[in-house]
Amino acid sequence: MIAELKITPLRYVLAVVDHGGFHAASRYLHRTQPALSMAIRELEGRLGEALFEKGTKATLTPYGSYCLPRFRELINQHDRLSRELQARAAREAGQLDMAVVPSVASRLMPKLLSEFVSRYPGIKVGLHDGNADFVREQVISGQVDIGLSSLWGSDEELQFQPLFHDEVGVVCRDDHPLAGRTSLMWQELQGESLIGNGTSRLLQGTAAESLLEMHDLYISNMISLTATLVAGMGVTTLPRLAFPQEYERLRFIELADPSVSREVGLIRRKGYSLSPAAQAMTDFIIESLGASGIPLQ
Repeated sequence: MIAELKITPLRYVLAVVDHGGFHAASRYLHRTQPALSMAIRELEGRLGEALFEKGTKATLTPYGSYCLPRFRELINQHDRLSRELQARAAREAGQLDMAVVPSVASRLMPKLLSEFVSRYPGIKVGLHDGNADFVREQVISGQVDIGLSSLWGSDEELQFQPLFHDEVGVVCRDDHPLAGRTSLMWQELQGESLIGNGTSRLLQGTAAESLLEMHDLYISNMISLTATLVAGMGVTTLPRLAFPQEYERLRFIELADPSVSREVGLIRRKGYSLSPAAQAMTDFIIESLGASGIPLQ
């Protein structure tokens, strides 16, 4: 039968050896000498062999000399593991992976990640970007801990924490007849060369749904879509965060009637607990985005 070793008596043995005797070890450990001696005798009983020579202050038996470095190694491993587990529980260490839609990844995450890493320098973050369907699949499969995206409908497998609304507008080139407008009604887009994209389905179920049937092109890749818009080949609808504002020739015009927006929030698997690191990121994002809308523009 394997003897079950408790860490505390092993520490007592090391203290006796390191401090030169039972009396000095008891002072160092703030324990009475009888209690120290009894704990070591119980350890010897479990092991079936004496660790110290009788009648000496701290002379190890040959068996005790064999055990000493192994006791020390076990205690060091125990303490390292204890520190690691406590650090993770205290959100001072750990690893998390998250999936984010590209517009949020490029517009919001740089500042969020900078502040998060500053607050939790011991936590490593893996960021994966893709469309809303990609984010959903990554979360459901467990490839990532949390997602930051929209959901196109209710999902029994996911828990959704809304954070903010991202309004949808019309994007066109700066020389387009509509470019100087501040808002548009959907009827004013009839007759335009409309380009569909992955976010066009936001129009489903709204008064502007008929625009989906007017698409001359459909481009899912944002780089290709932007190049097509800059070339003046048509107009499209995009959430404001997805608008490529670095392109000076493009304009964003609010779609006022109907007012359309996507609800962006945190996504996690329903029924599963988050790791301390993932919970830290979840709490941080809610603190940063949940209360004040979109502070990072």
